[in-house]
Amino acid sequence: MRFGAAVLRSYESRFAVEEVVLNAGPADGEILVEIAGCGMCRTDLAVRRSAGRSPLPAVLGHEGAGVVVETGGPVTGLSVGDHVVLSFDSCGHCRNCMGAAPAYCDSFASLNLFGGRKENTARLTDAAGGELAPRWFGQSSFAEYAMVAARNALRVDPSLPLELLGPLGCGFLTGAGAVFNSLGVGPGDTLAVFGAGAVGLAAVMAATAAGAVTVAVDRHPERLALAERLHAIPLHAASTALPNRIQQLTDGGAQYALDTTGSIQLINNALRALRPTGHLGLVARLHTALPLDPGTLDRGRRISHICEGDAVPGLLIPRLTGLWQAGRFPFDQLIRTYPLADINEAEHDCDAGRVVKPVLVPAGRTR
Repeated sequence: MRFGAAVLRSYESRFAVEEVVLNAGPADGEILVEIAGCGMCRTDLAVRRSAGRSPLPAVLGHEGAGVVVETGGPVTGLSVGDHVVLSFDSCGHCRNCMGAAPAYCDSFASLNLFGGRKENTARLTDAAGGELAPRWFGQSSFAEYAMVAARNALRVDPSLPLELLGPLGCGFLTGAGAVFNSLGVGPGDTLAVFGAGAVGLAAVMAATAAGAVTVAVDRHPERLALAERLHAIPLHAASTALPNRIQQLTDGGAQYALDTTGSIQLINNALRALRPTGHLGLVARLHTALPLDPGTLDRGRRISHICEGDAVPGLLIPRLTGLWQAGRFPFDQLIRTYPLADINEAEHDCDAGRVVKPVLVPAGRTR
């Protein structure tokens, strides 16, 4: 099977939309999905800084949504024509997967970041027969089609705007899951969100839906304006005495904080902004040591790292689509669509902060 896909051939090169070849149909437990739209996530772009750990050339993309066009075997639980949102891969049988924590799967890194399932090797090639890396995050959905394990596909209501749903499988899932699952934010609680990108604004929307008071911290005025429209109190990251300002706005300190930036300074500010027993969650991967200022973890304050919002996608994604249908999780306001052919423009706009969540739409599907 031949179709178009965006291939990244080196860590320094631009994406090239070219013809690729899928050399086999779905195996047992797999589905072939025609992609309607795929979000661009910071994790996709971080491949350029992965120091050679992520194999190239590869088709990236891991926030896909589309229509099932073929199934492998009777045990997928899905049928041709089903609309699905795709999420991260997991083994399904390790202790954490069995304990409803697939984001902490023992094989998460190998399945999603550094090579994929061994049985998928050499199934995807370029038009000349050159081997492409096994599927990225169980998907490789910067493409017209993706072969995925049915385990990481969730059937959704066909009345939903399918081309916009992909980010619910990772970025929006991470921010909302951090609020609902990891921190357990509830009515009357206070939350400070550091970084008003896709993950941070998803957290803002989730906290508002949960009945919490939220402060959003960012350095981009347009992002702060968007956070304010989503019912957060905006606060510029360069504000003097930032922790004190947050304490004033949250009646003595936030009960919860979420950092999406990975900034050492902002992480320390977040800890200082917490009230006693407050909890700070980190979703960004840190690439350096994390020095903490004296006193930041005093009085019961704690800090933890959060992966994929501690989510079971099959449980959280329906909750988010239900909130969207009720007007309480307006994730579509964060999205700008681009034709798949314009993937390099989308990457540039994402890096420049001109768009919160780019979604790539294959040819023929642009609205």
